Amino acid sequence: MNETIVAPSHTRIEGESPLDAVSFENVRYSWPGVSPFSLAIEKFSLGREEKLLLLGPSGSGKSTFLSLLAGIVAPSKGRIDVTGTEMAKLSGARRDRFRVDHFGIIFQMFNLLPYASLIDNVLLPLRFSRTRRENALREGPIDEVARDMLVSLGLNETVIDTVKAASLSVGQQQRVAAARALIGAPQILVADEPTSALDRNTEEVFLKLLFAQSEKAGTSVIMVSHDEGLAPHFDRVVRLDDIAVSSRGATK
Repeated sequence: MNETIVAPSHTRIEGESPLDAVSFENVRYSWPGVSPFSLAIEKFSLGREEKLLLLGPSGSGKSTFLSLLAGIVAPSKGRIDVTGTEMAKLSGARRDRFRVDHFGIIFQMFNLLPYASLIDNVLLPLRFSRTRRENALREGPIDEVARDMLVSLGLNETVIDTVKAASLSVGQQQRVAAARALIGAPQILVADEPTSALDRNTEEVFLKLLFAQSEKAGTSVIMVSHDEGLAPHFDRVVRLDDIAVSSRGATK
């Protein structure tokens, strides 16, 4: 199956560089039960420092794909390599550790701690990852690193100092979630429909700020969405149904 590429002319051509942050080969996953589901992915890659948009409608298997990518679930067959590590060779606990060290995640609902300060929300991954904490400390005191990242993503100092996460607008929550995902320079940023609640102008501003920070950190970005209008902002666009086959009602 061929990937559909609809991004601008600076798109990286598949196979042009061997330096992939992520690769899938002959991956199979199945979920048995009352509503069984299976997903098959023959081949997929994400380049180092690449910005990739993965398009697919609701129910197409995007969430399962992200769970496989981040090691939340393991494939029943095939190989998934992330930054040179074969995920299937790691135990569940080691996959959890690997994920917190190497992945930043922007959840669709943001999942902020509602009554914590914005700084404390951003610093949360550093409580669980020594690697990312050490990366952040190379830039300075971690509270200041968190503050600088929030400012660079468009939040003003007054909001940072006085407002709890529960009182933020959707756009402000999004920026805090992005700062939390990027602090400590994870190698891969996964974003699940992060712009779905934004208008086009706000969306464009957010993506420019997000990509400026991801490029500074050398982070690869994969964003999942159903919105084809996002395509011009990315190096490459892939439609999930061009790289994967999903089925419901029977396991394979």
